[in-house]
Amino acid sequence: MSEKISQYKGILVDILDKVYETQIESISKAAAKIADAIEAKKSIYCFGPTHAGIFTEELVYRAGGLAVINPIHAAGLLPNARPMTITTSTERIPGYASVILKHSGMKVGDVLMVHSISGRIPLPIEMAIEARKKGIFVIGIVNLDFATRMPSLDPSGKNLHQVCDIVIDNCGELGDACISMENTPQKIASTSTVSGAFIANSIVIKVCEILVEKGIEPPVLRSGNLDGAEEFNYALFEKHKDVIHYL
Repeated sequence: MSEKISQYKGILVDILDKVYETQIESISKAAAKIADAIEAKKSIYCFGPTHAGIFTEELVYRAGGLAVINPIHAAGLLPNARPMTITTSTERIPGYASVILKHSGMKVGDVLMVHSISGRIPLPIEMAIEARKKGIFVIGIVNLDFATRMPSLDPSGKNLHQVCDIVIDNCGELGDACISMENTPQKIASTSTVSGAFIANSIVIKVCEILVEKGIEPPVLRSGNLDGAEEFNYALFEKHKDVIHYL
């Protein structure tokens, strides 16, 4: 057994426990807003640049997920960008978020989830600021320990948690990585992917609970590897086609 892997597991369990103990109220508020938007036939979007975008991928078009969550994908921000280092520069371009938002199709009354681990880079901050100006409800997912220790890189001088309607703390490590090792100057192994996936699916669970309480069938996708899944999922797409924009 690896002592370091065991340590990593312990850190992740502690982080998930902290999210559960401290963030359930914020998760529930976010879920209530999303459930209300689904009931009102408004659109739900999710955005995160580079590896923060894994949060979006966890929510979009997958087994057990809500069919009505739309990803925002933009050039130069995805892991398939080459060279990959261009993503670090792209997410710091002032004004780019406004361009993405303009072409996103988002409207008044829609809901946007924005994920940024540090909460300090311009793109997600600008996205949240401009979305709220347009009457879009913004849910921010961020590492508050990280975001409150580091100065903003955005011209507004604000960090993401300061410009959202609801903030959910991923309770991760400063700098994201968490394992120290001899003769290795940089810590190893990220924490944000695991805590982000837990938060994402906790939101989905709570949204479904709220919808069921309202007597509304949650629009949950079935695994494409189960018999009958294609017919089941395409029936969902047809039923909710006015708020699904990724097909």
